[in-house]
Amino acid sequence: MHLTHLECPRCGLEHPADKLQNLCGCGSPLLARYDLATVAATVAPEQFGLRPADLWRYRELLPVADPRFVTTLGEGWTPLWHAPAYGHEIGVDELIVKDEGLMPTGSFKARGAAVGVSRARELGVERIAMPTNGNAGAAWATYAARAGIGATIAMPLAAPTICRQECVAAGADLRLVDGLINDAGREIAGLIAGSNGRIFDAGTLREPYRLEGKKTMGYEIVEQLGWQVPDVIIYPTGGGVGLIGIHKALHELRELGWVSDRLPRLVAVQSTGCAPIVRAFAAGEARATPWADAKTVAFGITVPAPLGDELVLSALRDSAGTAIAVDDAEILTDLRDFAAREGLLLCPEGAACLTAARHLRAGGWIRPGERVVVLNTGAGCKEGPLLNTFGRGGAPS
Repeated sequence: MHLTHLECPRCGLEHPADKLQNLCGCGSPLLARYDLATVAATVAPEQFGLRPADLWRYRELLPVADPRFVTTLGEGWTPLWHAPAYGHEIGVDELIVKDEGLMPTGSFKARGAAVGVSRARELGVERIAMPTNGNAGAAWATYAARAGIGATIAMPLAAPTICRQECVAAGADLRLVDGLINDAGREIAGLIAGSNGRIFDAGTLREPYRLEGKKTMGYEIVEQLGWQVPDVIIYPTGGGVGLIGIHKALHELRELGWVSDRLPRLVAVQSTGCAPIVRAFAAGEARATPWADAKTVAFGITVPAPLGDELVLSALRDSAGTAIAVDDAEILTDLRDFAAREGLLLCPEGAACLTAARHLRAGGWIRPGERVVVLNTGAGCKEGPLLNTFGRGGAPS
């Protein structure tokens, strides 16, 4: 392992990586830093192709020192699917979908859970607790069970039923909250405050290692494209950990000398029913203000007040990217149209990225001939109510 320390991106303070950490004293999430010069001197990109097809192939760039603590269900190395029919229809001939719906527990959240739980286990954690919109809780409960760690999960009553069932099946202490994820967060904060340090806060960006699992999406995209970067990466953004992680991965790859200086433009996609990042980006603000009355069919991105707002906004501006909000009706239409043309049932968050790509190409922000990667962050079959948007027999209604 080449992890050296944790760094606060807001105030610059360094923290030791050999003990449990949550937020910096200034309130910012912490970022893991590595001795990249040593990694570059000891590992060559072509070596990864000789390793198992999971995210642990990038072990030198991950925070777990002792392999005995690695908790895995084979996560990572999800495919890139070319989508020529739908891409041609919207004018993006090189449209590619990274399908995270094939991950253990059915979403990209397994990446963060695998690395976060492994590192927590290595540092002696006995119980984790976190709020969730559904998929993250299911993933962390599952990996915690695999690691022999207890888990307390709070989620909104409106979260997908299957995520609730996954938590219960994994033996987690599940707490249902009548409200949104920020209300679930208050439930967990109270629990942790009264635990005398016996429960570790594993909420989104409240510990530094979930991000390290998510960043492997960036490594994989580049490796799967033959160590080339795409022109645009479009990401559905709620808490924003995946987008922050991909941005971090791209910068690490550039510092390692494994990609050129030209990096992809990043796009944060939100729903018009909950778009705090889009609003802040358009206003040129460094922080987002909480979104009132948040509601969208893309439940996973219903995050009214993301903790990582300034990191998301910084990544967008650093990459010359953008933020766009799309309407729920369009999300459902594109979900149906894409499934009919490409044979892939995306989650609504992934479909939102298609809607964004369509609008950005129509407006000229995506240029002709550009290679565009969209992230499908979960399995469409986990979203039971959305299946009602299809008619009987599988044809769009």
